Amino acid sequence: MFNIILFEPEIPPNTGNIIRLCVNTNSTLHLIKPYGFDLSSKNLRRAGLDYIDLANVKEHDTFNDCYKTLISSRFYAVTTKATSLYTKSNYKKNDSFIFGPETRGLPNKILESEKIKTKIRIPMVRNNRSLNLSNSVGVIVYEAWRQLNFDSGN
Repeated sequence: MFNIILFEPEIPPNTGNIIRLCVNTNSTLHLIKPYGFDLSSKNLRRAGLDYIDLANVKEHDTFNDCYKTLISSRFYAVTTKATSLYTKSNYKKNDSFIFGPETRGLPNKILESEKIKTKIRIPMVRNNRSLNLSNSVGVIVYEAWRQLNFDSGN
C-alpha cells in the first residue's frame, strides 16, 4: 500500500509500534541504518508483539539505497520544517513517507535532496517540538489511506 521510511530510527518501541501499524495498513517499512538499537531488541519485539513476523521490513544502508529501491514512488518528507499541511496532498498507492530520527528529525541533506518532491507537516500548537514518531506515522498513513477509501490493496 504505502512505504514508510524511518531514517536512522533511535527508539525501539516506536519502531515496534510502526511495525504493527504497517501490518495493519498493508504498508512496507523501510529502515535506513544506522539504528539506535538492535533489531532483535526486547523493547522492539515487545512493542511489535507478534506482528514482527507478519511485517514486510526492508533494511537499507543509506537513503540513496532506499531511494533506488523505491525510485518509481513519490517521496514525501514529513518534517516540522515544512509549510504544507499533510492534508493538502493527494496520496496514491505506493507513495513513500520518510521520517527522521526521534531526537533530530530529517537532516538537511535529505530535506534539500532533489529526490524529495514534497515536504509535509502535521500542525501543532506553537512552540512545541514535535509529536511522537509512531503517532506521526499513524496520522500520515491513516490520512493517505482515508483518501483511498480504506482500500487495503489486497
